[in-house]
Amino acid sequence: MLQTIIPLSRLPNGAAGRVASLSARGLIRRHLLDLGLVTGARVEAIRRSPAGDPAAFNIKGALIALRNEDADRILIAID
Repeated sequence: MLQTIIPLSRLPNGAAGRVASLSARGLIRRHLLDLGLVTGARVEAIRRSPAGDPAAFNIKGALIALRNEDADRILIAID
């Protein structure tokens, strides 16, 4: 089965997937890992601001807002 891999910033509202990889480095990587964005974690896109940035995601039961700049560094395998 071929999986579709996209940046988290492009995940449409209501869609879900699992973290495939994280390309962030340094403190931002640590912050994203602390938020629960580890390989295999399920993420669901909830909503975007009217301007499109930031966006809200359900990560392990918590609603987290991420800027597109940071969400671009997280690759998601769509369910």
